[in-house]
Amino acid sequence: MTFNDIFKSSFLENITSVTILDMALTLALAFGLGVLIFFVYKKTYRGVMYSSSFGVTLIALTMITSQVILAVTSNVVLSLGMVGALSIVRFRTAIKEPLDIAFLFWAIAAGIILAAGMIPLAVIGSVIIGVILLLFVNKKQHSNPYIIVLSCDGNESENEAMKYINEKTHRCVVKSKSAQNGLVEINMEVRLKDDNTDFINALPAMNGVNSAALVSYNGEYMG
Repeated sequence: MTFNDIFKSSFLENITSVTILDMALTLALAFGLGVLIFFVYKKTYRGVMYSSSFGVTLIALTMITSQVILAVTSNVVLSLGMVGALSIVRFRTAIKEPLDIAFLFWAIAAGIILAAGMIPLAVIGSVIIGVILLLFVNKKQHSNPYIIVLSCDGNESENEAMKYINEKTHRCVVKSKSAQNGLVEINMEVRLKDDNTDFINALPAMNGVNSAALVSYNGEYMG
């Protein structure tokens, strides 16, 4: 093999298949959309602990996806090999928040649409999705749900405490109840009439009530 054969190879011919201008424009727009997705994710996050690395991952995922699709659209043979190569990739990271899945698909879809040349669809669509998420996720609820964990000695103290809770709250629903050796523990979801939580202080003072705890939660209950 001579130097002429090397420069005539199909591998080196692929260098000019994607122009520098296309690469720069695609990656710049992908970075901009990734920053938009990161901003919306940061403003709409409602989990316990915010992960900045996941936000940076959204930016990187948008740029990486656009880079891959840009290479695939320039070579049909490469697209077939890319499908086979990516089919062996497996991700084992657990998604804790259901909304995080939407952001992952949003980043991937934005990169694909952008690299396919549909720039108005990628930009306008991302802006509309971001506005919708900001409006609906940040929408304030009329009444925040709470969980009351009540521990009492018997049926009489339980009825007295439940009657008091029903009077002080707008809505009360028993989620779980356990009894063992005369000790009763009840978990109930309540909706407060106002932001005042002082009523919980009077529960331990009742006859037969051992303890009472008020916990705010996001509306998802498992029990």
